[in-house]
Amino acid sequence: MVSDIPKPSSPRRPASRWRAESRRPMAGGPHAAIRSGRRRPRILFVNQYYWPDHASTAQHLTDLAESLADRGYECHVLCARGRYEPGVEPPPAEEEHNGVRIHRVRATSLGRGSVIKRMADYLSFYLGAFRKAFTLPGFDVVVTLTTPPIIGLVGTLLRRLRGSCQVYWSMDLHPDASLALGQMSRRNPVVALLSWLSDAVYRQSDRVVVLGPYMADRIRSKGVRDSRMIEIPVWSRLDEVYPIPREGHPMREALGLSGKFVVMYSGNLGMAHSAVEFVEAARRLRDRDDVVFLFVGGGPRLREVKEAKRLEGLENVRLLDYVPREQLHESLTVADAHLVSMRPEMTGIVVPGKLYGAMASERPVLFVGPDHSETADTIRRAGCGVTVRLGEAEALVRAIEHLAADPGAAAEMGRKGREAFLAEFERDGCCDRWAELMGELAGDRRPAAVPDGPAVASASA
Repeated sequence: MVSDIPKPSSPRRPASRWRAESRRPMAGGPHAAIRSGRRRPRILFVNQYYWPDHASTAQHLTDLAESLADRGYECHVLCARGRYEPGVEPPPAEEEHNGVRIHRVRATSLGRGSVIKRMADYLSFYLGAFRKAFTLPGFDVVVTLTTPPIIGLVGTLLRRLRGSCQVYWSMDLHPDASLALGQMSRRNPVVALLSWLSDAVYRQSDRVVVLGPYMADRIRSKGVRDSRMIEIPVWSRLDEVYPIPREGHPMREALGLSGKFVVMYSGNLGMAHSAVEFVEAARRLRDRDDVVFLFVGGGPRLREVKEAKRLEGLENVRLLDYVPREQLHESLTVADAHLVSMRPEMTGIVVPGKLYGAMASERPVLFVGPDHSETADTIRRAGCGVTVRLGEAEALVRAIEHLAADPGAAAEMGRKGREAFLAEFERDGCCDRWAELMGELAGDRRPAAVPDGPAVASASA
């Protein structure tokens, strides 16, 4: 169903903001302590990955920490020396980069090839992170992400033992994801314990930052009060991803893609996504020498694409490794249309951030996934692409053929996407909302009371 067909009416939900009417504000605003020269508020971020890693959480955390450091906060990051990609030389244990103090602990870097390897990487980081967290001086606010799962316990303990405010940045939900994918069973006592701990971290946090209303619904079901949640989406960067015309595009020419209609999947093709429809579309369009499917990145489901290419001789499928972040503006604009996918059972558990890079590149988006999710709602609201249900490869083929045959329609969708990106999903605007939250929390060290009333809209509203 292409996006220029009349769309179902759904009222646009206002950006969710944390309501702090019952809080005692700092005189002069939340950043008064910084401007007046008093002690700079200290913030600790905890996540397995950080710069120079290319993992999505690393990139977004780097953006946020550096943005807050520029505003005068004393920002520290606790992360692993091991890299997202195994075999890469680890960075130093201690350094300062762009005003952010980085503390790296030893952790294995076996990779994501199996559950055992991933668990080993997680466990080694847990041990190092807990030990390091209590050797560092106190912090006004501790922000924990969700890699690895339940690393938020570091924030919970620092909240209880040192009086820090705790913010849980819910990038995804675990073990919810593994349960939804059937990789774990709720009857397993270990899994039950992990679920209980995960839910307890959410409930104990002073604030939970969610990526959208469907995720808020999931977290609400864990017993987290609406007034503790604030919705701030992830983002892309205006100075990092920007439109480049197809004609004379340096990377298109270098890859031999001039004159082709390039359908691109960029980033991690993981278990939360689907590759079936992409492969089937490539099969059905294999005789069109003007259409190319380009996969840039990695992930466990990329194996399905590689196998189909090898066994069936799909010459219209091309594969590239991850590109450095500083080349994203060239890489993402190689595409004439971007592919995004998500399995229906992952609604509210993950929110594919690659959508915002695609919108920033001023290219239309082809989303394969549930009719109702943060991604589908954003595409319909912005009019920036096509939404296709899982299993409907023929609808995806028709959408690709439609965009390839009508460059004007593709350009208009891309323009609308870029416009929506600048209004809602650009780094500076999202980091402004984070800075407002940090200023309020750092001002009082600990909220005396949580305001009543909803702070985040429900997806079913």
